[in-house]
Amino acid sequence: MTSTPITDFKQARLAFIGGGNMASAILGGLLKQGLAASQVCVVEPFADTAAKLQSDWGVTVLPAASAALAQSDLVIWAVKPQVFKEAAAPVSQFTGKALHLSVAAGIRSDSIARWLNTDRIVRSMPNTPALVGQGITGLFAREGVSAHDKQLIEQVLKSTGEWLWVKQESDLDVVTALSGSGPAYVFYFLEAMTEAGVQMGLTAEQSYHLAQATFGGATHLSRQSSESPEVLRQRVTSKGGTTYAALTSMADAKVKEAFIQAMLAAQRRAGELGDEFGKD
Repeated sequence: MTSTPITDFKQARLAFIGGGNMASAILGGLLKQGLAASQVCVVEPFADTAAKLQSDWGVTVLPAASAALAQSDLVIWAVKPQVFKEAAAPVSQFTGKALHLSVAAGIRSDSIARWLNTDRIVRSMPNTPALVGQGITGLFAREGVSAHDKQLIEQVLKSTGEWLWVKQESDLDVVTALSGSGPAYVFYFLEAMTEAGVQMGLTAEQSYHLAQATFGGATHLSRQSSESPEVLRQRVTSKGGTTYAALTSMADAKVKEAFIQAMLAAQRRAGELGDEFGKD
């Protein structure tokens, strides 16, 4: 291990534990930005996934943890929450000096620190638009994480989109409910708008195209504007008009209240996952 803090991902040796979609999104982005494939190894026990990683990216893929992990500057945990503890046991003996980044939902950093015997842990909550470089990731750093460590994490995540540091780890449960699960809410509304369009006489393709363009355009407009979403909504709503009729119907059905309750349910479940899978 080098004694000089690493803040440029191109100088780092990376290990991925798990080679699924999120790992591939991060790995692919880094390699496209100039990281050498020779600096990466992936622990992936499933043969088909391992073969695809080797074919797509040319990186070293290990079927199980080995001494090769001891050279890693950063270990990225992209495993399912229910197998994290099991996966950590064979890895921890080789990676005590490395910085660790977890993208596993729900697993609290106290549990990760205990399983890996280190405090250099950053816990994250990404979302699926990271797969196309348009994600946003919530980040929490334990006390053992230095400013240089944070810079390296930001460099690694740059290709996946944006990031946001939170001061309290419990805030990641909120991030999970808001942006982690958030793409599913958008797809849910896209489904509803498409179905409505079909009921009103358009084809499914026409309806879906209109719904996609509307979501994308409205989001872009909101990011370009300094006005609140409430004001932006009011600017589209003329009393007695079509938008007013639609929003009045939603208000009568208590759509906003139901939506907020749904997100609170997601937040509670995020906390339950930590309780469920973080036990010794």
